[in-house]
Amino acid sequence: MNMCMNMWYSIHMKAIQVTFDEDLLARIDELEEVRTRGRSAVLREAAVNYLKEKAAEEIDRQYAEGYGRFPQTDEELDWSESRVWPEDWREGDD
Repeated sequence: MNMCMNMWYSIHMKAIQVTFDEDLLARIDELEEVRTRGRSAVLREAAVNYLKEKAAEEIDRQYAEGYGRFPQTDEELDWSESRVWPEDWREGDD
């Protein structure tokens, strides 16, 4: 790792201690990506993906809560007219 990258890591990264059971750690260490990128990089990516998933779940929860408070009317749910193309739609296909 070059000097600039080392400086970036030391400024922007914080070392932590994480405990894994031996079987889980062995399964993680078997991954090719762990051998090439390193355990920390793979676990950082997993943490980022976990946080994205949690954020998406929160957005879904907020949508459900909002639609629960203001349910759609039957008129809003009727898309039958939206699926019908105007009569002149096919005129340009000749």
